[in-house]
Amino acid sequence: MSYGFMGKLLRADLTHGQVTSEPLRDDWARQFAGGAGLATRYLYDEVPPGADPLGAENRLIFMTGPLTGTPSASASRYSVVAKSPLTGIWGHANSGGTFGPALKRAGYDGIIFDGISPQPVYLQIVDGQAELHPADHLWGTTVPETEDLLRAGGPQGLTIAAIGPAGENLVRYAAIMNNKHRAAGRCGLGAVMGAKRLKAIACAGQEAVPLADQALFRQTARTQIDLLNESFLKVGFDAFGTNMVADMVNVRGGYPTRNWQMGRFEQIEEVNAQAMTDKVLVEGVNCFACPVVCGRGTEIREGKWQGHSGEGPEYESVNTLGAQCEVSDLNAITMANYLCNDYGLDTISAGSTIAFALECYERGILTPEQTGGLELRFGDADLVIDLVEKIARREGIGDLLAEGSRAMARTLGGGSEHFAMNVKGLELPAYDPRAAKICGLGYVTANRGGDHITAYVEGPTFIDVPFLLVEDSSIRDPFVAEPQEARVLVDMENALTSLDAVGGCKFMGILLSAEDLVGLIAAATGWEFGVEEFRQTGERAYNLMRAYCVREGITRDQDTLPGRLMSDPLPDGPAAGMVIDRETLEMMKDAYYEFRGWDKASGIPLPGKLRELGLDDLVDDLWAGR
Repeated sequence: MSYGFMGKLLRADLTHGQVTSEPLRDDWARQFAGGAGLATRYLYDEVPPGADPLGAENRLIFMTGPLTGTPSASASRYSVVAKSPLTGIWGHANSGGTFGPALKRAGYDGIIFDGISPQPVYLQIVDGQAELHPADHLWGTTVPETEDLLRAGGPQGLTIAAIGPAGENLVRYAAIMNNKHRAAGRCGLGAVMGAKRLKAIACAGQEAVPLADQALFRQTARTQIDLLNESFLKVGFDAFGTNMVADMVNVRGGYPTRNWQMGRFEQIEEVNAQAMTDKVLVEGVNCFACPVVCGRGTEIREGKWQGHSGEGPEYESVNTLGAQCEVSDLNAITMANYLCNDYGLDTISAGSTIAFALECYERGILTPEQTGGLELRFGDADLVIDLVEKIARREGIGDLLAEGSRAMARTLGGGSEHFAMNVKGLELPAYDPRAAKICGLGYVTANRGGDHITAYVEGPTFIDVPFLLVEDSSIRDPFVAEPQEARVLVDMENALTSLDAVGGCKFMGILLSAEDLVGLIAAATGWEFGVEEFRQTGERAYNLMRAYCVREGITRDQDTLPGRLMSDPLPDGPAAGMVIDRETLEMMKDAYYEFRGWDKASGIPLPGKLRELGLDDLVDDLWAGR
């Protein structure tokens, strides 16, 4: 019997409309501990190199971890993995809420979708019984409408993950939404779901997660929850949510503004955490079993969007839909965020791509003829909302924006690639690495592209929050690139990849040490699981993810930043004059590859490192013929 796992996967062959159950690979579960690492092992083996991300060969894999659905702090997370239609490489999205626990309680650790359905369908799983149903009546509906219809017409207690019109219309950064407002947002995996004509997954069940030592697990979990309840993390997040960091990032000069032309937003007090509390906050919202209430239940109380309600916006959404577009109207930002959730759009890529389009228009690279007569001007709040809707429906200029900033730059030319703010096709989050150079290295080494949450070094650099999950997360001077700090990045990537795998929220890495977590994992699974194995599990998964990217053509050359960050100094603030010049970035990459055990010339994991991690079968894939 598997402990911590349900021991089963579902396979849905959408082409033939067949759903079957199979045993979870216990050996792989032990190697990768669940989540994205385990899903990537299946993806690597089953999706051939060069497969079309929107084609039948791609797999869409939902996967939970051994802590998902247990009575431990922050045991809500699930991962979705596929080849990304936005980046063309390894794609991963992660979400909380209650969907991950509901999937396990329905009897399964994960689901693998392949093929393409001839007509829209949804998958329903109730108490271990799974069946595909026609979804023609759901196609074209928003995420909340889909959830309401499925709940009204289905068994009691359904928890739902779904796509909106953005996923159906193959917007390359479409999100998968659960609990109406929670997003598995990055990499466009909602478009993969749409390409497969899969509208939703609805789960219900009462099966408990089997625990190896239930008494010890509950005691350990209770101790950790008590710790969290007394922490500054809970106090800050309960009061202000994730947007509490906005003032801290802005004062450091790293708050991207006007498509990253500046690092400070003069109107920050109009959009910061206090402004949200004063203007739109209704109540805090937490995920399954989590004592930290970081979500924001909100409502627009005045103006043209009065009466609209939902969740968010989070910190990233406030910045990308706000300062990056030079919009300071919090009601408009909140409305744009609601629309992204309703249509199923990643707010980071949506806001960043809109900001990029605004600058292209301002520079004459994007013309009125191309926009259908729309004037794309910074600071136009109504325009941002209009563009969100056009993107989701691929209407007019929205069809071009739906491709993402990298594809837009390649289409438009005119030097626009210099300020298309993405790495490997994934739009950057709201921390300017010119004000914290180690963050720039984190963007280029993240396996899914420009991403902050893979290593979350923004915590110790911008916010002065150390992570207890690693031995040392300290960054001495964010303005100075120190080669030894690449070790911090590697340690953070490995540890947070393991935390992701078991189903934990990465915020828990701030207050829980590796020692705390391995006790919980061991009590859940029955494994003899120590700190070193915890770290090596993350390292193994990270190398597998990199191997997938290498197989799709990624080398050292693609580990780079947008030209703006390497040559355009920030104009003012504490980071005035700062860039990450190419020489500095290459020096940091050398140090990183050495710590990783990767070939410095190519950025490919060396055979010795792959064998050390038990990934012997990847050696020929990556090194034959080189």
